Amino acid sequence: MPELKYKRILLKVSGEALAGDAHRGLDFAVVNELCQSVKACVDMGVQIGLVIGAGNFWRGVKDGADKMQRSHADAMGMLGTVMNAIAVADALNRHGMDARVLSAVEMNKFAEYFTHDLAERYLNEGKVVLFAAGTGNPYFSTDTGAVLRGVEIEADAVLMAKNVDAIYSADPAKDPTAVRYSRLTYGEVLAKNLKATDITAMALAMDNDMTMVCFGLNEENSIVRVVRGEEIGTTVKNRF
Repeated sequence: MPELKYKRILLKVSGEALAGDAHRGLDFAVVNELCQSVKACVDMGVQIGLVIGAGNFWRGVKDGADKMQRSHADAMGMLGTVMNAIAVADALNRHGMDARVLSAVEMNKFAEYFTHDLAERYLNEGKVVLFAAGTGNPYFSTDTGAVLRGVEIEADAVLMAKNVDAIYSADPAKDPTAVRYSRLTYGEVLAKNLKATDITAMALAMDNDMTMVCFGLNEENSIVRVVRGEEIGTTVKNRF
């Protein structure tokens, strides 16, 4: 059994990452690759909580900006996370794992209602737990929801699997001089106003001394490499 740096993780995967080159909907080749990585971690004994964004279906702030009431736009985003969670849970089960969807909003026909005790029980039983519907409230991103669930389940780290391979000083797709960071403190992220995730998620992680790793989902074996302790992407902590 390989040595693990992180034995219980909260893995956040952006909805856009699951859309692949189509940028909308689900690319099941990408979903299957995610399942293979999750299974490799489960087989090593890692306990996994998983949050999937909804950007492949709907981005509340962007898609609904100035077109509809923010609470309604965010409600649509929360429903998008439930759709993604159901799809990924189905794929995980097809790959031989036991995956359960816990929703922050009651919808008993589609998912179980989230409670800390139920999540803790499932994780200890070796199940992969997908947390859906964000925090259950508007005005909070799925990144914030992921950090919240990570804190609640006392994860060793929150792993942010994005379309970008690390945190940069600027958008590397637009600025070729953008600086790539391998390590940052939360204070540095906030002081430099780096766009790793939203400020609420960062502040919640900082206040609860939660380690965060931001890395590219598309890098080969990236999730397994992170849980084993390989420093890929950017690690963010209060202190090193």
